Amino acid sequence: MDTNPGQTDLLTIFLQSLLKLQNVERGSIWVKRNTDYRCILALDEHNQSEGIEGTVISGKQSSIVGWVIENGKMTISRAAEDSRHHSEIEKDFETKSKLIISFPLVLDTGEVYGALNLIDTTPTSSRMNLDKEYIELLQNIVIVGSIALSRSLAYSEQLKENKKLKTILDINKKSPRIIGKSQGILKALDKAETYAKVNYPVLITGESGTGKELFADKIHRLSPISDKPYLIQNCSAIPESLLESELFGHKKGAFTGAVEDRTGLFEAAEGGTVFLDEIGDMPINLQSKILRFLENGEIKMIGSVKSKKAKVRIITATNVDLEAAIVRKQFRQDLFYRLNVLPLPVPPLRERKDDIPLLLERFIYSESNSLGVKPKKVSPEAMRLITQYSWKGNVRELLNFARHIIIVTDDEVIKPETLPHYFLNDRPESVSTEQSVSSGTRMKSYREKNKALRDYTWHDLE
Repeated sequence: MDTNPGQTDLLTIFLQSLLKLQNVERGSIWVKRNTDYRCILALDEHNQSEGIEGTVISGKQSSIVGWVIENGKMTISRAAEDSRHHSEIEKDFETKSKLIISFPLVLDTGEVYGALNLIDTTPTSSRMNLDKEYIELLQNIVIVGSIALSRSLAYSEQLKENKKLKTILDINKKSPRIIGKSQGILKALDKAETYAKVNYPVLITGESGTGKELFADKIHRLSPISDKPYLIQNCSAIPESLLESELFGHKKGAFTGAVEDRTGLFEAAEGGTVFLDEIGDMPINLQSKILRFLENGEIKMIGSVKSKKAKVRIITATNVDLEAAIVRKQFRQDLFYRLNVLPLPVPPLRERKDDIPLLLERFIYSESNSLGVKPKKVSPEAMRLITQYSWKGNVRELLNFARHIIIVTDDEVIKPETLPHYFLNDRPESVSTEQSVSSGTRMKSYREKNKALRDYTWHDLE
């Protein structure tokens, strides 16, 4: 995680203080990102935990941090006996976790955004103080501290995301990022090139995974302000209570944890572009402030009595039907009109099947290159099944499929029998009976594995 020195020190001091209070040396802080859990800080006396920072545990995997975050409760776990313990994460450690106390990290609204682990690795008797009143005291300390840390964490995550996106943009400036020859994608590309010439708001619509962010990037890169800042905010990836601060900034002392003034995205992007992704998920009470900014170009930091002028281009994207959201009173009609000056619909992958072979070839090549392996070929029969598949997750699903098939296919050629079972289940009636039997065998195995997981007993060692 990329943080400035002050933020890193704050996290480290907070965790180190709690480790001392429990007389243990290993601990970690995790935050929820969408449906997954990311470690943003790990400490221990032997520096073994350094490799854990940046590790992501899928929400589909069992983990103590996932349980704590989703249930909003602290837990005490005997690692070796707890089915929730994600032991894979410390498989290379000489000393394993014996006892884990995990506390939820909360916002001032009570919403859980992460978890903090204190870990005892003592081989024999535990050094931890497990007295109930002492644990409750620690929990209160964590609650107060986590509220103060929440805004620092959110800002650090935004810095990291912006740096990552800037790196991606720099790498891809000279190569086409939107691949396709279908009529729908060519029409969308023509609109993007036309819209880039003016600074009016653009509203990009389309299903999740269609690549709306790539069109926003293209519009900015082709615009007269391409040398100015291009900042991105996902309106659904951050708690409601923090989104206003991210966009408009805040003054020191405006709320718990506001230890210094911080510039918002609109002010930081002066002269450039702000891309608001998932605008349809923006809280209704914040929409009015976005509308005010679009009308007069003024921003007011939280805790400030003065307004400032900021000149930026706004590009927004959503997979939500905003007109239906207006009817449900979930989106402002006047804001929709302000944002929808230049509409840009992006077609789903099922409507651009001619592009699937091109996209898959690019993904297999680029992912194989990053792994240092020879790119695999796709047989005509396999490509026919791949092209006929419905691709409900669109281009994002196709990219993840390419990553999957590169790893699980041993042969140099990807054939129908090496495809995941769902390609055969999703097939048209013309697919052969032999392939159907193969699919049924795989589906039976898949169901048996799922049943075994459902029958597994989960428990809470509190």
